[in-house]
Amino acid sequence: MTLSQMAVEVLTTADGRKKTALAKAHAATWFAARDAGEALPIGHAEPPLRPSRPEKPDLLDPRDVPKRKPGSPAGRIALLHAVAHIELNAVDLHWDIVARFADVNMPLGFYDDWVKAAAEEAGHFNLVCDCLERMGSHYGALPAHAGMWRAAEDTVDDFMGRLAVVPMVLEARGLDVTPGMIEIFEKAGEDLSVAALKVIYAEEVSHVAYGSKWFHFLCGRHDLDPKEVFHQLVRKYFHGALKPPFNEEKRAEAGLPPDFYWPLAEGTPAGQR
Repeated sequence: MTLSQMAVEVLTTADGRKKTALAKAHAATWFAARDAGEALPIGHAEPPLRPSRPEKPDLLDPRDVPKRKPGSPAGRIALLHAVAHIELNAVDLHWDIVARFADVNMPLGFYDDWVKAAAEEAGHFNLVCDCLERMGSHYGALPAHAGMWRAAEDTVDDFMGRLAVVPMVLEARGLDVTPGMIEIFEKAGEDLSVAALKVIYAEEVSHVAYGSKWFHFLCGRHDLDPKEVFHQLVRKYFHGALKPPFNEEKRAEAGLPPDFYWPLAEGTPAGQR
């Protein structure tokens, strides 16, 4: 199988645990070949516009997803369920970028990064599912956000737009909010969930960094100003302003300086955007 065919196989697998097992297995195959000095061909395959999904959870408009206070056990289950849903989408997003833009000539390091990220997201999904099951629930027990794949559909024909919006905006948002989630579970004494969220927090920095690295790479290839192009693409594809407060330390660690995101922030005067 080519790497693109592997990506499509993951994308067309519906069950969450099976999808993540396949993602990790294909990543192991890719890296075994790389370690042997024989990279698999990238190839070409036709990814679906939308990945296969399990029958549950029910996918609702974001406005219709019930709001639950995280101070209660039910609220913490709902929070973890939302995280599991994000991580499953992330598995597909990272495999999708591999197959969808395979016609663009990219260094093998590009594929190394996104295959590694997809395998890590698969691990994140499984960690959070384990937590849910320990709490007497499971992925699919609650409704979920139907808009998670919108960024992929909006940028289906725009490689740089995909890099700008998915890792550099959506995943960067995870760096902002995860410390607060960790604190919620620490206060509740739920150590397994704390440990899972800390793994996610540590590894997401590199995923944002991959987006920034390859976005800058493409800007350099086309002699474009990265900050200017980033602002144009986020305004085009991201629906709404970015929401502070920002985790400036972790964003900087991931290669996102403040002058990339602050001009796009909620509450920034229009003249300064």
